[in-house]
Amino acid sequence: MSGHSKWHNIQKTKGAQDAKRAAAFTKIAKEMIVAVKEGGGATDPAYNSRLATIITKAKAANMPNDNIKRVLEKAASSGSGESYEAITYEGYGPGGVAVIVEAMTDNRNRTAGSVRHHFDKYGGNLGANGCVSWSFDKKGVLVIDNEDGDLDEDTVMMDAMDCGADDFEPEEDCFTVYTTPDDFNAVADALTAKKYTFASAQIEMVPQNYVKLSPEDAEKMEKMLDLFDDDDDVQNTWHNWDQE
Repeated sequence: MSGHSKWHNIQKTKGAQDAKRAAAFTKIAKEMIVAVKEGGGATDPAYNSRLATIITKAKAANMPNDNIKRVLEKAASSGSGESYEAITYEGYGPGGVAVIVEAMTDNRNRTAGSVRHHFDKYGGNLGANGCVSWSFDKKGVLVIDNEDGDLDEDTVMMDAMDCGADDFEPEEDCFTVYTTPDDFNAVADALTAKKYTFASAQIEMVPQNYVKLSPEDAEKMEKMLDLFDDDDDVQNTWHNWDQE
């Protein structure tokens, strides 16, 4: 995982979410609703692994427990009336950056048009399914904040490995723990039991390599990512732009 400087991206994303916290919570709530429906209506994370993953993500994003409870009650209600479809788009940003967009929508045509527009507006282009996903690995990613420097690297690494992590990457102000998607919930629960808290916790598409951009293309890429971030239908955007 050397070179996967995740915290730089997390800091930017977290700052954007802090400014638009309600929108971020709405996107997480949408994921919960779909997880409950696809899990046969199970609102207990012990019996719904996908829901457990999303609740871990919600807590890392500081979503209040009362909010989580209300969303689960709504999802369990037969009259919620909401039906979302998960769709993944792939394409290229400025400078050939590989981009994966995960959307959740109740109107496929609307979302497809919006995603295409976001790609086109700043010199990117929407591609066919599979055009870039081959260059990403799906992994559980748990970011442990160490901004204050209170945590010992060797201790955190040993704890992470004892909890079943696949890989561990220290950075300047955080530690990133990688898992297989199947082991994500178990590792997150085990680290939580050891009193660790997460700055970010979710299943991610981790790039195998990174692309550096010129200042001009970097500015376009920033603006394109902002469009995706502001789109209510877009849940996550993954890319291999080296932002260092």
